[in-house]
Amino acid sequence: MPIFPVIFLLMIRYSSEIKSALAAKGPIVALESTIIAHGLPRPKNLEVALEVQAVVRNHGATPATIAIIDGVINIGLEDAELELLANDNNVAKASIRDIPFHLTRGSSAATTVAATSHIARLANIQIFATGGLGGVHRGAEQTWDESADIHSLSSIPVIVVCAGAKSILDIPATLERLETYSVPIVGFQTSKFPGFYLADSGYALEHQLDTPEEIARLWKGQISAGITEKGLVVANPVINEMDPRLHSKLLEEGLNSASTNRVSGKDVTPFLLEYFHKNSNGESLRVNIEIIKANAQLAAEIAVHLSK
Repeated sequence: MPIFPVIFLLMIRYSSEIKSALAAKGPIVALESTIIAHGLPRPKNLEVALEVQAVVRNHGATPATIAIIDGVINIGLEDAELELLANDNNVAKASIRDIPFHLTRGSSAATTVAATSHIARLANIQIFATGGLGGVHRGAEQTWDESADIHSLSSIPVIVVCAGAKSILDIPATLERLETYSVPIVGFQTSKFPGFYLADSGYALEHQLDTPEEIARLWKGQISAGITEKGLVVANPVINEMDPRLHSKLLEEGLNSASTNRVSGKDVTPFLLEYFHKNSNGESLRVNIEIIKANAQLAAEIAVHLSK
């Protein structure tokens, strides 16, 4: 047996709750930590993190919030660890390529969609709830800038429940890339691909399922068909979307501001997200919180059916 995977696995810590759930082969939902450390303002970030974990528990599954704490991968976080992520300015943001650096330096980092999916697979957790996917960034035809989320979906067999891709991205290019990588996408009770803040990004989906049980069966069918190296995107549209007129206004203003301030490449997306946060009078925060709670609930319901 190669020595490197053994060393790597020694750097994983499971909470007692996750150990019990894994031993019992019970339903578990992986949760990212970037939304806690970098996605929501304080103190709302900690409050929402605790509420999301409660949502998963209340719907029959065990929450496995994932992060790197002092150089150790943690699967399942206690309240004190959540507080660290929520309040420590030194917590970095880690995608897959960043993981070994934090392990060797002994530093702490919140995990992105890609990194969380990777770690969930190591722990044999089949389903992951997040807010919105990363994707192809605007202007990528010049910058080649696209999120690692796309590649992780093409190579990591984990169900990702999300509200589609962030609406500030290049949605058609994102869908095209997912198709190129043969990543299955199913709409939950919708035939429209959601755009995070918006229930409908303007692009149609080929496949729709209407119950968590059907999605669990689809995943089992995907595995049975030998498609064992791909994720599955479950697109769950937000119920109370942002006013589309407000969204269009903020997006146009944000893009103009980015141009004026010479923001380009990978800096455009965080710039636009921050612009929405500062100029939507609380609407972007409201929608963001609604999204993560709804996706956590749906993921828990799917996980319960997967465990049967």
